[in-house]
Amino acid sequence: MLNQVDRLALTQSRIVVVDSERDSKQVLVSCGQSQLNEVAIVDPQTFAPHPDGTVGEIWVSGPSVAQGYWQRSQETQQTFHAYLSTGEGPFLRTGDLGFLQDGELYVTGRLKDIIIIRGQNYYPQDIELTVEASHPALGSNCSAAFALEIKGQERLIVVAEVMRSYRHNLPISEIADAISQAVAAQYALQVYAIALIKTGSLPRTSSGKVQRYAARSGFLTGTLEVLEDWSENPQNKSKFVRLQSEVESVFQQLTANKLS
Repeated sequence: MLNQVDRLALTQSRIVVVDSERDSKQVLVSCGQSQLNEVAIVDPQTFAPHPDGTVGEIWVSGPSVAQGYWQRSQETQQTFHAYLSTGEGPFLRTGDLGFLQDGELYVTGRLKDIIIIRGQNYYPQDIELTVEASHPALGSNCSAAFALEIKGQERLIVVAEVMRSYRHNLPISEIADAISQAVAAQYALQVYAIALIKTGSLPRTSSGKVQRYAARSGFLTGTLEVLEDWSENPQNKSKFVRLQSEVESVFQQLTANKLS
């Protein structure tokens, strides 16, 4: 079952069904109905249950849910023994975001990957699809979008692999313009920085899934195999490896937080 919803409302965790003629639509696919388990959509901060048609974290309870992690009691308590603010439980916190409508479950993304800019929620996989379709130098499933706090503001960063046929005489300005214009048109978002990297160098899991957090860490530490890069503040950049005034300060803050 397909569900065409308003993209702007989705960034506000609301589900507004629209017709196929609407420009700002997002197509979502139902996962079906649960026959064995109870599914709840929950506010991940307050643990309050959400009504149908509202995006939240997907919690599951039932006979097919595992009891926990092997010899990891703290993680088991946090993930497998969650209770709603109303007292019902225990539930498994899946870490997925989604909503229920007419008994059907729709998954919209991962909680840890969500991009929050100016109070709006954006799903990185949607932005990545837009990026990859913006220029022929960019392949499919070869990009990562994430946010970084730069000078007190969350800014959008894009890392994308470049197809081998474009590696020589890489038209960085042309590609950056294409990415920026496509993202602005689809999401009214401004791309702060773009790193174009070697084919096959984007961090992935053993099953081939893009590791956005690892790409973010590589961007911060300067360990990505960057071919060319672009920033809206070109006076501060030669390569992201040497963006001392902004990127390294963010990395130092993250390191300090881990040590404290």
